[in-house]
Amino acid sequence: MPAAEPLSAVLVAVPVVILACRAGGALFQRLGQPAVVGEMCVGIMLGPTLLGRLWPAAEHWLLPPSVLPFTDVLGQLGLLVFMFLIGLELDLGVLRGHRGTAMAIGQASIALPLLLGAGLGLAMYGSQAPERVARLPFVLFIAVSMSITAFPVLARILAERGLYGTRVGTLAMACAAIGDVTAWCLLALVVSLAAGTSTMDAVNTVALTAGFAAVLVFGLRPLLARWARDERRSAGLRHETVVIAVLFSAVCLAGLATDRIGVHTIFGAFLLGTVMPRGTPAVERAAGQLRSVAVPLLLPLFFVQTGLRTDLGGLHDATEWLWAAAILLLAVAGKWGGATLAARTVGQDTRSAAAIGVLMNCRGLTELIVLNIGYDLHVIGAEVFTMLVLMALLTTALTGPVLTRLHPTTPAPAPPRPSEPRDGALT
Repeated sequence: MPAAEPLSAVLVAVPVVILACRAGGALFQRLGQPAVVGEMCVGIMLGPTLLGRLWPAAEHWLLPPSVLPFTDVLGQLGLLVFMFLIGLELDLGVLRGHRGTAMAIGQASIALPLLLGAGLGLAMYGSQAPERVARLPFVLFIAVSMSITAFPVLARILAERGLYGTRVGTLAMACAAIGDVTAWCLLALVVSLAAGTSTMDAVNTVALTAGFAAVLVFGLRPLLARWARDERRSAGLRHETVVIAVLFSAVCLAGLATDRIGVHTIFGAFLLGTVMPRGTPAVERAAGQLRSVAVPLLLPLFFVQTGLRTDLGGLHDATEWLWAAAILLLAVAGKWGGATLAARTVGQDTRSAAAIGVLMNCRGLTELIVLNIGYDLHVIGAEVFTMLVLMALLTTALTGPVLTRLHPTTPAPAPPRPSEPRDGALT
């Protein structure tokens, strides 16, 4: 195939996908939903669920097989930057004054869905697991997928409803930070188990990942802190384009490092974000520039990749829909119920405890990232992937309306953090 043919197809697919996702996000924001809900819906509609079923020729014309490797790579680059921004946003300083309470709620919001998810995974393994996948990775993956909270979506919802910085908002952010760290560590374990050919391989992968994290924390972080002090003294006057280039290169290399170790590239980007100095003008400006490109222009391609793998029509019989209903029910019971009960136990009033529970139940794009990892590793098949995507979409859509009923406040958005996409693009 001549080089011009895939390029022409990419030049058609990319703008159509970007504009469609932006339109979907804007529409759902008008309906009181986070933009990510609309973007998720658009991605699904462009796949076999809707466009491929109603007009297969149009789907093939827009996203032919020759285009998918290119859009996939662009979407993965956007995902790398996004995970770096999540790490940068994950400020454990919010635990100050809430450490004990946040620890109890955060771990409860992980423990209960893990237990429920593990039980569900054991029940599903015989009929829903792909061939040749071991029981342990499948069960652990189902458990972890039920335990995710979308930290950046949560932050945007709090800002839009004037709860950012309030007692409930701060506590929810702290709980989500604790829960996300735990969930990502568990996911790294699942990835190593799925990718390893033996128990020793999995142990080596976990050990190498821990070693890489230690190098970043104890080696790179002090150097970055010293640079940040110099940057503040020089009033952040370093050449902005140099900082952006270095930062993006570091994100790519960190992703490459964890890929070579045997876990997903996103872990390297995420870990790099967690050790970056906060409050440094050069880093904030560079993060803002990366965000302004990656989130509105590249991430929509990831949504379409997810949509092409999601086929609601592929759930053929009542049994599969019953499994989907069980996933949704247990996911809500585990996250919302676990966090709410824990919050009540540590002294929160009923309304605040329920609000924290519904916020922890928000999954958003973070859940889609986890699900695509499981699909790429063949830990889950197409049907289970579709069930879990449906759960992620519904639990995210549920968050805003329920929170509004619990805390009807006048929206007063807080200023966006460096990693927080503006103009409604936070996903």
